[in-house]
Amino acid sequence: MRVLYEELGGPEVLRVVDGPVPEAGDGEVLVEVKAAGVNPIDAKLRAGARASAPITEPRGVGSDAAGVIAAIGTGVEGWAVGDEVIVTGARGSYASHTLVPASGLTRKPAALSWAQAAGLGVPAGTAYQGLRSLGVEPGMTVLIHAASGSVGQAAVQFARELGARVIGTASEANHDRLRQLGAIPVVYGTGLVERVRDIAPEGVDRAFDGAGTDEAIEASLELTGDPQHVGTIVRGADAPRWGILAWGGGSPVPFSPELRELRAEGIRLAAERAAEGRFDVEIARTLPMDQAAEAHRLIESNSIRGKIILLP
Repeated sequence: MRVLYEELGGPEVLRVVDGPVPEAGDGEVLVEVKAAGVNPIDAKLRAGARASAPITEPRGVGSDAAGVIAAIGTGVEGWAVGDEVIVTGARGSYASHTLVPASGLTRKPAALSWAQAAGLGVPAGTAYQGLRSLGVEPGMTVLIHAASGSVGQAAVQFARELGARVIGTASEANHDRLRQLGAIPVVYGTGLVERVRDIAPEGVDRAFDGAGTDEAIEASLELTGDPQHVGTIVRGADAPRWGILAWGGGSPVPFSPELRELRAEGIRLAAERAAEGRFDVEIARTLPMDQAAEAHRLIESNSIRGKIILLP
């Protein structure tokens, strides 16, 4: 079973098909999927809101999953059939089986559930890499926009672990969640800069943008006083006009090997800490794989908080 689309459009273009299990090629691993994580980028690619190559054949959906290695291609070392793994960078993770480069595997701790493991990839890797790229250190004050989202929650937890004080923007309904994670919540909207200055009169040391609004970026620039202390994961395409850092989000600059290593490190650290009860993955909903279209409707509606997980 695989979820595919052959044209750009709304969630209705997703369809579930049966077919042969793919074979692992050179440097690849075939994983039997136990759970797949749904990320906003999945819906943006499907809708054409994020640039991608022209569709010339049915295209798989999703990159994050957790499962069991079913087969190993040539040139792969250090892994065995039966290993339980966290997957990122898969070529279509909404499936009963998915192919992934061996570099996209992280060992799944036994104490971690399949749903938790599937929810780690993009959020944990993105958050950790962004904070480390910004040079977050103990004693700093970090402003995180969209802090109640999956990436935002991961960023709050990593920033706290790095020794920073965290201020997070979110709607008031999500403020208790941010307090649980150790952040100081503020509402976004008119007066944001003043509300942050009430908490941090001298401004903030770093700002991590997961919202992508002009307000978030302009407030970050004013509060940090340095474009190189602001990073976005959403507005990469036009980040140069502000002079800020960007990782993905439509940026034409590819990830360097160093950034990819940081992302892999973030997933590994989050998995270890989650297994120990020191990192929380909030699961909003689990749905059957054949309800992938409904999962996309939910994620595009911004009506729920936490990860949506698909189960084959």
